Amino acid sequence: MKIINLKKVKKQKLGPPLFTGNVVRQSPVTDDEGSQLSIDYVHFPEGVRNNFHRHSNDQVLIITRGEGIIATRKKQVKVKKGDVVWVPAGEEHRHGAAPKSGFSHISVTPAHTKLTRSEK
Repeated sequence: MKIINLKKVKKQKLGPPLFTGNVVRQSPVTDDEGSQLSIDYVHFPEGVRNNFHRHSNDQVLIITRGEGIIATRKKQVKVKKGDVVWVPAGEEHRHGAAPKSGFSHISVTPAHTKLTRSEK
């Protein structure tokens, strides 16, 4: 067993080309630790989202703060704190903050999940 306090997890700044602006990611459980899971906290400023992409495995997003948007090419849905989103492997999607709200989620994927950015 391992107890991880998020306040002690290094903050990593990420931006384009995957994101439309700068976000902060904290990864308390990583592939490198031998875990079968990868867990990331991602914090989006107002209006910032990622671009369309796919994962080689399922992804679960647990919304922890604010209001956001999750979308496929055909459908866009608003999400809020307390919502849980399941994205099946291979589904092209994007997610991030609503225009007037900061937004955070926890992303849970199997270890060594590959992310592929989609072309516009």
